[in-house]
Amino acid sequence: VGDDVLGDDPSVTALEEKTARLLGKEAAVYVPSGTMSNQIGIASWTKPADCIIAEEEAHILFYECGGPAVLSNVMTWTVASEKGAMDPELVERRITKFSIHTPGTTLLCVENTHNRAGGSIVPLEYLTAYRDVCDRHGIGLHLDGARVWNAAVKLGISMQEAVAPFDSVSVCLSKGLGAPVGSVLVGPSEFIERARLWRKRLGGGMRQAGLIAAAGIYALDHHIERLADDHARAMRLSEGLQGLPGLRPHAPETNIVLVDTDEPAEAWSERMETKGVRFFPTGSNRFRMVTHLEVTNDGVDYAIEAFRAEAK
Repeated sequence: VGDDVLGDDPSVTALEEKTARLLGKEAAVYVPSGTMSNQIGIASWTKPADCIIAEEEAHILFYECGGPAVLSNVMTWTVASEKGAMDPELVERRITKFSIHTPGTTLLCVENTHNRAGGSIVPLEYLTAYRDVCDRHGIGLHLDGARVWNAAVKLGISMQEAVAPFDSVSVCLSKGLGAPVGSVLVGPSEFIERARLWRKRLGGGMRQAGLIAAAGIYALDHHIERLADDHARAMRLSEGLQGLPGLRPHAPETNIVLVDTDEPAEAWSERMETKGVRFFPTGSNRFRMVTHLEVTNDGVDYAIEAFRAEAK
């Protein structure tokens, strides 16, 4: 190992270079979390009082503690969507031009796959349309691609094709890929240099990070194609819950199963945790279950039987 803040940890450097090549971008920086990756990405594209655009239930708005406002001092315009896919025409209408009265829009943020929409995939034609919109207005295009690996595997396309329209991309190594920690932000070299400053500014310089970076390299080498197994298990789980009283599971596109409930989702969560089945309520009457590297077919079947016993 070496000191990554000084750029001399060989494993971190290897991880960054590998991720940049895999995604077809110039450079990369390794950071502790997806939240940090998104937030230093936004900060590196914008200046205070700019506007950014994001889908109304995007992770950067729901789960990142007001980061765009607190760290970048930007305003956020939100756009409603169908399962996370914003209509490109609605996106274009939200773009503002700088004037004596109005702050200008400088960045569009997209999430793919979309967490709160149940791991839904934003169609490729939408991504191309977002690129066209951003080019017409001279603004940046950032992808919260924490689970973009899942989108690429499900669509049967390369990672480069999945992220080609974007200027910058944040990818997570510790979700479906199973690494213990870390995300990588990729983009143009000058952008990544700015992002390194923001990483240090926010305390994200991890010094001797080679041990965890090595796990990220292993995950990229061995755990991408197996994401198809997670998708199959999510469908198995959804189908197993169909018809149970008080539960209405959604059909998953990738590895996230949303379930609507008659009674409060928190009550379901508390009862099922006593049976060894843990999940995350995402609303008063909805919860989310995620399949991943550590969830087996037997585990899925156990969860189904536990729900059946509780739903009687």
